[in-house]
Amino acid sequence: MRKAVIFVSDTLHAVIRRLSVAAIVVMFCTVMLQVIARYVFSSPPVWTEDVARYMMVWTGLLGATLSFKTKTDAVLLASVFPDRPNVLGYMADALHTLAVLVFIVPILWYCFFDLRGQFGRGFLGRQSTLVADTLGISLLWIVAVVPIAMLVILIHLCAHWARDGLRSAELEPGK
Repeated sequence: MRKAVIFVSDTLHAVIRRLSVAAIVVMFCTVMLQVIARYVFSSPPVWTEDVARYMMVWTGLLGATLSFKTKTDAVLLASVFPDRPNVLGYMADALHTLAVLVFIVPILWYCFFDLRGQFGRGFLGRQSTLVADTLGISLLWIVAVVPIAMLVILIHLCAHWARDGLRSAELEPGK
């Protein structure tokens, strides 16, 4: 089970890295198209600004999962609890995990449920009834990255604990 969680985490990381690069390329191309159309032809397409903005949102949230996986995010407890395999190190990991869960679990809950706990009336349900003006698509396609990013971070968090479990099992004599 541990190896499966680690495999899923590593695979998601590779896929999301490619998606993030693609989103950056799309964002760059639409901004360049807008600049050229505005200053050369004096007539920019109306949709380029929205596409660039939505790609920036996707890149930012997908990039957050990448930095979480590689531990290049802001690690607040690293200076207090140095990276050592001792009680303080495990306490720092536990506090870090608790902080991540306190942040992510409510976001995931309210993506799907409203304040009264009704499924389908949360953030995603409300956004699915709206349409992006210039693109004519449901806003659900744009905001779907929020629960996707949160779920991926949870998978990376589980893989972190699974890796620690595998390392400690390898270090124990007789295993």
